[in-house]
This record gives sequence, structure tokens and C-alpha cells, in this order.
Amino acid sequence: MLLALLLSAILIALYALGGPAWVLGFVALIPWLRSLDATQTWQRTVLSAYLMSVVYTVAGFAWFGVAIGSYTGVGALTGLLVLIVCAPIFQPQIIVFAVVRFAVRRRYGPTLAAVAGAAAWVATERWIPKMLGDTYGIGLYPSTLMRQAADLGGTAGLTLLLLWVNEAAAMLVSRRQAGLRAMAGPAAVSALIPLLLAGYGWLSLPSTTQPAGQALRVGLIQSNVVHYEQLRKEKGAYEAVRQILNTHFAMSYDAVERQHVDAVLWSETAYPTTLGHPKSEIGAQFDRDILSTIRAAGVPFVFGTYDLDQGGEYNAAAFVSPRGGLLGFYRKTRLFPLTEYVPSWADGPWLRKALPWLGTWKPGNGARVFPLQLADGREIPVMPMICLDDVDANLAIDGVRLGAQAFLTMSNDSWFTEHPRGALLHEATAAFRSIETRLPQYRVTTNGYSGVIDPYGNVVAGSRMGEQTLIVGALPVRPVAPTLMVRWGDWVGVACAATLLLLLAASALPAWHPHHEEMAWAVVWPMRVSVVPRSMRILIGLLRTASRCGLLWMGAAMLLNDALRANTLAQIRMFAGLFLAPEGAAWCFLLAFSAKASIEQGMLVLKQGARRLALPLQDLDATEPWKLPIPSPGLSIRLTSGERWPYELALSRPHALARALLQAAGREAPPPTSRVSTYAQAQSTTPHRRLSHPLAKFVLLPFLLAIPAFHLHEHIAYGSGLGEYYTFGLKAYVTTFFLWWSAWIIGVVVSAALLRALIEASTIVTVLVRPSSALDVRRLLEQLGLAVLYLGIPTWLTLRILNG
Repeated sequence: MLLALLLSAILIALYALGGPAWVLGFVALIPWLRSLDATQTWQRTVLSAYLMSVVYTVAGFAWFGVAIGSYTGVGALTGLLVLIVCAPIFQPQIIVFAVVRFAVRRRYGPTLAAVAGAAAWVATERWIPKMLGDTYGIGLYPSTLMRQAADLGGTAGLTLLLLWVNEAAAMLVSRRQAGLRAMAGPAAVSALIPLLLAGYGWLSLPSTTQPAGQALRVGLIQSNVVHYEQLRKEKGAYEAVRQILNTHFAMSYDAVERQHVDAVLWSETAYPTTLGHPKSEIGAQFDRDILSTIRAAGVPFVFGTYDLDQGGEYNAAAFVSPRGGLLGFYRKTRLFPLTEYVPSWADGPWLRKALPWLGTWKPGNGARVFPLQLADGREIPVMPMICLDDVDANLAIDGVRLGAQAFLTMSNDSWFTEHPRGALLHEATAAFRSIETRLPQYRVTTNGYSGVIDPYGNVVAGSRMGEQTLIVGALPVRPVAPTLMVRWGDWVGVACAATLLLLLAASALPAWHPHHEEMAWAVVWPMRVSVVPRSMRILIGLLRTASRCGLLWMGAAMLLNDALRANTLAQIRMFAGLFLAPEGAAWCFLLAFSAKASIEQGMLVLKQGARRLALPLQDLDATEPWKLPIPSPGLSIRLTSGERWPYELALSRPHALARALLQAAGREAPPPTSRVSTYAQAQSTTPHRRLSHPLAKFVLLPFLLAIPAFHLHEHIAYGSGLGEYYTFGLKAYVTTFFLWWSAWIIGVVVSAALLRALIEASTIVTVLVRPSSALDVRRLLEQLGLAVLYLGIPTWLTLRILNG
């Protein structure tokens, strides 16, 4: 394991360097995958995954730990140690990948394990936002051909394909002694995916002719003025801001007068104070200087600054027109944890005293598009993005859907000064936003790497790290046909999550359980039953009937009442009163009467703690399944004396117990003699399904459904997946999620109740019309019901998200 991890770490480190090493992305994981194939226990699998998360983090992101240590002042070694300790949190997809792969491989084999593992990797990255927005597929950026498929599935799609190639290649290695026929499939996948990527890239790239559309010529001001705080300490606040502005003014003059640009773009926080909300008369004078300079330049300026309102201060981008003045602000949506914001629940004087570098900004509320008013009369809709905003594919897609025709991206990458690999990763990540949407991008940073990026990810004009320079680039800007990514959004992660649900639901199909008939009749002693007196059966039956009718009434009310569907608290109250209370009471009664049944020395023995009830099998004359399965399926026992045994037995498979009792008594179980008994047998002999377990149906499934729905709500209401957490803290964020989870539990339970009513009604009709087919029809109906729950509801949710 350790040797495999070391070899994979070396390959990943080379892959992360970029350049021609991008080809290693197709093979870097093979040693580790081969070691995973050899693990036989959960413990070793989790250990291997943990170690892989560490070596993956160190191989690809050691610079990040060093940068953290330098920025916070704790030292490079301490920062690196913190990153290593937090590696499973930094790269959680590796743990999930290994666990899912092991579980599926052990039961269904290597092929399905490869599919499920890759899906788990990508789905985890989709639903658990990563700090740097990194993913394995970004390493393909140096390949002009390979990266073009990002307009179909984004970087998540590239990651998925790379994982499949690694899996296929690992499988090819494992089958090298099994013959050509066994190696053919993995070899085909290993070769076909890279060929398809290259072929698609070749078809996507434009011809040598210049694409249509009038060019937008932008001047990017890379001032190389960094360490604002140090500058303030050395020269004072006034002189520091004056030096920053004078540098930008001088370079902007060159861009306008000599390079004749259409617009000027400064970097993030280039004006390091609030614009339009001066904190002093000196600040007001700086504001006037900026506005007068832009009026004199005659071209629009976009630059990083601060915005202010009653909610707090924001990292913002200001749009200023020479004719209209300040048009408005875009507020940065994705803030960097701790250095730019601190959740309100964690903020406090003691924390800021211990960590004086903590940030105070508030997050913005999502994508915005502004008109860039040019001197020639054109108005070009553009979308600004600030620093970490450009790692969010969905944010860029939202901007395109709002009509943006170009991206204006600004960043302060000065903390990458000593770590250019981090700056290159950031530039590559930003470039993928242009590939996914096919929009040009003008990206400026404080001290590198700035560049003009075309719709195919090429940097047509750029800078080096640590230089003061003016970058001027012109690219055609025009409305473009939406790509698949723009139409469907970041859909690959959603599809991977749906695939995992599909694999989970597939276990309900007969093909996975070839011996379901034998399993339905099998009895394992001792078995759990409820020994219910007749009077208590009536009471429990009334409670169960009330709970079921309450669910059906609630389902009808939710279908007919739009206000109720939107009122989660009202649903919870109604659900608790109509269903949980009577159902919980019935369940408690059945639990109180529960016992273990076994056959001992020719007697049916029922034990509950120290209590023991025995019935000699020689006294048993017949078993009679309940005509009405209330409060659950069950059976009564008729004695040879002609009387009924005073105790009723409630259990999920009464026919299996009845046949076992008669066989133990030396008699054959008679076939059903009436339609009522046929219905009872059809109801109780349906094979057990893991997916039918209440925890799977009514806890896990709603949880998985609540995650994307809640994530979408957060984006709509707060502008990002963690918007409410940033704004109101962890308690509010978790409370809202639990409300969403509760709403989905109610929805799934009500849906299951409606499906159950349809299944029972269809079974009764079948029993009345064609009794011989009752068992087969019942099994089919049960499978269709599970398919509707586990496939239909997620499909409906996916369509709502994609069309929303």
C-alpha cells in the first residue's frame, strides 16, 4: 500500500506541474487503485483512502499550506502540518470514492465498482464545495485539445473521464495474464476516451479565420503594488492610497492615450477603501479624483474597491462610466474563509485578538451583469467576477443566462508571489469558465498572472509573475449559442449522484435476487413477532387506520392546496398530529407485545424477557392469515379443539410462519381457498427488499433529496451554497437544512402512502379478476413503487433544477 501511494504521489505531483505532464493524469492513480483492489477489509480501505488524501494534498497543494503559514505568520512548516492534518476535509472525495468503490466491488464486481467510485468522487465535489474549487480534471488545461470538452460537462466531466481511464488501465494491468479477450474491454476504454477527447477538441477549435464580431479592446493594469498594510505602516494611510492611485492613473493613461483601449480594468481592491461612501474628507477627495480621471479618459473603468451598506462592508467591483459616473457595484459572492469573512456565530473579540488578520467582509448575492458603455456607443453586457468567484462554474453560468457576453475577472493574487503554482492553478481554473461558456475573459491580478483569455482557454496576451505591466488584448464580443453547460448547468455532479441512487435502487430488481421465492418463504428461528390479544389488536388497528387515513388526507390536501405545499411548518404540525402521533402509539403497543418465536421440543415457544408462552404443535389444527392486515399482516391459530387460540400473531410474513408451523407439526400447508386468503398471501409473501426498509425510504432518501434542493435554495436566497452560513451562522444554516430535510421526509412518506393505496387497490382488483396472477402482479407493483420513489422523485427534482 505504501509503495503504491508513494508512486501515485510522484505521478500526481508531476501531473500538477502542468506542461506536457498533463498526460500523466490518465495513469497517475493506477498504483493506488491496484492497492485498493487488494484490500479485503473496510479498515484497510479507509486507511488507504486517508493516506491517499494526505499524499494527494501534499503532492498537489503543498504550496497552499506554505502560503497559509506565511500569511498567518505561523510559519511555513506549521501551515503545511495544518494542511496535512486537514487533508481529509480538504479532499473529502477521496474517502467517499474509496468507501463506495469497496462496497460495490465486494458485491457486484470491479466494473460497476469503477462506475460507482467515479460517480461518488464527482458527486462529492459537486455537493461539498471545495475551498479552491480544484478537481482532478483541471490538470488537463495545458492540453488545448483535451480541455475543449469542458463545454459539455465542465471540469467535473473531465475528472469523471480521467477516473474512468485510470480504472480501465488498472483493470487492464490486473488482467494482463488472463488473455486478450479479458483485456479487450479495459484496453478499449483506456484508448477510446482520450481519443474521443482529442477528436472533440479538434472539431471544437476554430479555423484560422478570425471569428465574427466587433472586438472589445481592454487594458489590464497589473500594478505590482502589493502588501497594502505594510505600505500603510511605512508611509501612512494617505500616502499609501495616493501611491496606489497614482500608479494606476499613470498606467491607465498609457492604456487610453497610447494603446487606445475601449475600457480599463484594475485588479481586486485596487482602490483600498469605500467608493461613494467616504469615511473622511480625504476619502471624498480620492473619490473625486477617480471620477474626474475617468471623465477625462473618456472610457469606462472597472476596478476593485469596497462597498458599504447597513449590513456591513463588501469586497466589490465598481463600474464607472465617463458620462454616467458610478453605475453600480458587484459584490463578491465567494469569500475566502477567515481571511475575508468570519461566520457571525464564531466571531468575537477573543477570536480577533488571537487572529488579528481575520476579515470583516460580507458576501454578495450572486451573479450580476452590467452594461459596459463604450465611447463608440456600444453597450456590451459583461459579468464581473472577483477572485474565488471564478472557481464557481454555476456563478459564471448564471451570468451567461443573464445575458453576459464577456467576463471581467479581477483578483489579488499577491499571496501567490512566492508560490506561482497556486497562481497558475487559479488562472487555469478561471480559463475553464471561458471554455465552458465560450465567452472571452479579461482577467487582471495585482502582480500576476493577468491575461486576456479567448473562448477556447488560450491566453492571447498575458503577464509574468511579479512584474508591473500593462496588458492589452482585443477579442470579438458577440452573443453566442449556449453550450451544453450553459443549458444544463453543472450537470455532471447531479448525474453522478443520480447514478448512485440508481445503483442503490437496482438492488430491488429481481435480477439481483434470483432466489427471491425461496427467500420469501425462508424462516430463521428465532423470529420476531408481536403476540397481541384480540382487544388490543382492535385498538392498535384503529390507531394504524387513523394514521394511514391521515396521510392520505394530507396527500390530497397538499395536492389541492398550494399554500400548504409552501408552508413547511404547517406540514410538520399536520404530519405530527395526523400521522406521527397515532403511528407512534401503535408502534409502541406492538413493541410492548413483541416476543421471539421459536420451535422447541415440539412446541411453539414465545419468549419476552422472563415470560414464556408455549403451544404444543400437536394441539395446532390450522393457521388463518388475517383477512384484514390491520394493524399489520398476521395470523390466527385454530386449535384441534375447534377453538381459536386467544393470542394473535402480528408479523411481516405470516404465510412463511404458517407453513413453517404446519411443517413442524408434520402437515402440508393448504393452498389459498378464497380470494381473501389469496390477497393476504399476495400481500405478505412479497420478497423483502433492502430499499423497502423505513430508514432507507424515509430517512436516507429524503436526506439525499434535501441536499440539492437546499443547495439550490441557498443559491437563490443568498447567492451561494453557503450564503446563509456566511450571513447568519451555523445554527441558522443547519436549522434551515433540517427544515428542508423534514419537508422531504413528509413528501416521501405522503408519496409512499399514495403509492401504497394504489398498490393495494390494484392487488385487490387482480385478486378479484385473476387470482392466479396475484403474486406476480404484486411483486411487479412493489418494484414499480420502489422505482417511483427512488428514481421518479430524484428525476423530477433533477428536471426541476435543470429547468429552474
